Amino acid sequence: MDGDSLDIEVIIGANPPDRLDKALARDVPEEASLSRSRLVKLIGEGAVSRAGVVLSDTKAKVAEGDVIVIALEPAEALETLAEDIALSVVYEDAELIVIDKPAGMVVHPAPGTPRGTLVNALLHHCGDTLSGIGGARRPGIVHRIDKETSGLLVVAKTDRAHHGLAAQFEAHTVDRLYRALVNGVPDAGDPRLKGIKGINFEPGGVLKITTRLDRHRHDRQKQAVYFDRGRHAVTRAKVIESFGEPVQVSLMECRLETGRTHQIRVHMAHVGHGLVGDPVYGGRRKVSPNALPAGGAEAVAAFPRQALHAATLGFIHPASKERLTFQSPLPQDFQALLDVLTR
Repeated sequence: MDGDSLDIEVIIGANPPDRLDKALARDVPEEASLSRSRLVKLIGEGAVSRAGVVLSDTKAKVAEGDVIVIALEPAEALETLAEDIALSVVYEDAELIVIDKPAGMVVHPAPGTPRGTLVNALLHHCGDTLSGIGGARRPGIVHRIDKETSGLLVVAKTDRAHHGLAAQFEAHTVDRLYRALVNGVPDAGDPRLKGIKGINFEPGGVLKITTRLDRHRHDRQKQAVYFDRGRHAVTRAKVIESFGEPVQVSLMECRLETGRTHQIRVHMAHVGHGLVGDPVYGGRRKVSPNALPAGGAEAVAAFPRQALHAATLGFIHPASKERLTFQSPLPQDFQALLDVLTR
C-alpha cells in the first residue's frame, strides 16, 4: 500500500455475510466511521485487499478470519481561505454544526466564487475541526442548498459525523421541509395535471412528483426531468395558502424524499407551477394585478430570487443517536412578500 495512506485492518468474524461489502460493513471498526456506501466506493477504487491481492468486486466471498486491508488516502491539504464572515449558527457541538444560510451565499468554493462562501466562513468559525471527507474545497459538507435558497443545512465537524449523516441522506431518512411560493395552484381537479407523467395526488391533497433528474441536454447549468436516464427523484408538495381571485400564487410545503440538484425548482416547473422569482426554470410568470391586493403583483414580479426556504431539518445525531429537529423562520424578504399578499 501507499506509504502515505492510512491502512485499516478488518478481521472477518464468524458467519460472515455472503459478500465483501456487507461483511466489511458489519465488521469494520466503529471508530473508522466507514458507511457501507463509502466501503463500496473504496472497493471500486481498488483500496481494499486481502493478502496483498486487490478485491475489486463488492460480491467477492470472504471467510471467517480473513484479514481485509482498507487503504484510506489522507485528507487533501486545504487551500481554501478562511474568512471572517458572520454565520447564523442554530446548533453546534463537537460533532456537527447547523447553519441557517442566507440567500445569496454559495455553499462551497468554485472557480467563479473562490471566496465569500459558507465553507470560507466555516473555516474561520471552526478552524481545523471540520471533517476532511468532503475534500479540499468542501470540508464537512454533507449536503447543500442553492445559492439563492435560504435556510438550514448541517455540516460535519468529524469524520464519524460525516459518515453518519451521509448514510442518513443516502437512506432518505433526513427530514427536509421547504417553504415555496409558486405560480398558480396545483389542484387535484385540474385535468391538465392528470396528463402529466410522473405525478399523482395522495390523501390530504399531497402532490407527489416522481421522475428522474439529469443535466439538461442543451444547457449544462440546468437540470431536467427524464424517465429513461438520471437519478430517481421524489418530491411531495402541499398547498398551505393561496392568494388571488382567481389564484395567482400559492405558498406550498415541499418535502424532499430525495435531494437532487434543483429538485424542487425542476419538479414544480415540470407540473406547470414554477417558483416565484426563479429565473432559470421559468418562475417569472406575469400575474394579474387586479386579482391581488394593492402592490401584490409588483411585489411578486420584483422578487429577486427563487422563493424557496429550507424551513425544517431533522436527523439522528451520529454520536448521541438523539433525534434532532431544527426550524428556521422565513427570511425577511420572503415574509415581506407574504405580508403584501395577505393584506
